[in-house]
Amino acid sequence: MSFWRVLLAIFLPPFAVFDKGCGSILIVLLLTLAGWVPGVIGALVILNNPKYNR
Repeated sequence: MSFWRVLLAIFLPPFAVFDKGCGSILIVLLLTLAGWVPGVIGALVILNNPKYNR
């Protein structure tokens, strides 16, 4: 996970998981709409998941 991806996850969580699939974007978008902190946490969890790393 790069430094730029972490910054993007902090400021714009849905855009940080853009290449991880439609489901991930929707989950992070809903979490972000519920509150900024849950969106950031969701984005960081998805970015740190080894299943989605390429």
